[in-house]
Amino acid sequence: MKVLNFGSLNLDYVYSVDHMVKPGETLASFGMNTFCGGKGLNQSIALARAGVPVFHAGMVGGEGKLLLKACKESGIKTDYIRTIPGQSGHTIIQVDKEGQNCILLYGGANRSITREYVDEVLGNFEKRDILLLQNEVNLLDYIIDQAYERGMMIILNPSPYDSALDSCDFSKISMFLLNEVEGEQITGENDAENMLEKLQAMYPKARVVLTLGGEGSVYQYKEERYRQGIYKVKAVDTTAAGDTFTGYFISSVIDGVPVPEGLALAAKAAAIAVSRQGAAASIPSREEVIKE
Repeated sequence: MKVLNFGSLNLDYVYSVDHMVKPGETLASFGMNTFCGGKGLNQSIALARAGVPVFHAGMVGGEGKLLLKACKESGIKTDYIRTIPGQSGHTIIQVDKEGQNCILLYGGANRSITREYVDEVLGNFEKRDILLLQNEVNLLDYIIDQAYERGMMIILNPSPYDSALDSCDFSKISMFLLNEVEGEQITGENDAENMLEKLQAMYPKARVVLTLGGEGSVYQYKEERYRQGIYKVKAVDTTAAGDTFTGYFISSVIDGVPVPEGLALAAKAAAIAVSRQGAAASIPSREEVIKE
């Protein structure tokens, strides 16, 4: 079984602020750092640090050497990452005193995926291999269709949720990892229990992991239902919390770990990540998670 993450690679420009800037306001920041990130890269790093050999596919621009270096240092296989003219994807992130964040995203090279490139990459994978996707690259619908035809297990984190997802055939998804905002956008329900029931009715063959912020997370598959609380820590930066949770939970699935143990492992890893600054830089190694 091989694992492919077809996703974004971003440079994150992170500004420390007293509060989120308001319309018409000019706000001085009291700190600025540049990190490697993007939901795709973050989740690949989480998988790699959890001990999973992972291939990453995606595009970077002229300043992408920093991103490639981050991949290689984390043990991510970069065979399918391509460098193209233009800018890499990037974000401008505000992080307030409570560790909460808001993010402005520019797609850049991440939005330059072609069908030929998708076919080239997926040609190296086969039935039962795992494909992890987020919604920060273009042609997501085509990637899903082609991977499904190959019999791959498709895991989707439908974030950020936008109209591009409307053309995707969610019935082809093997597992959804999503938060309550995305759950509401898919189902129209704003109560977690109703979301889970609706998701089960809409996609009865899919596993669902729903994260609920301070309320922890819930796993659902047919008649199975497991809940996991959070590990309380002082939050410094929540940027990579969800991506860390995603990578670590998928690692537990690959390792055949029972779901309750996998949820606990993912929750612990996410708690460590929010106690540190940065996105990719905050993701802990498996040794750190097990030791805590």
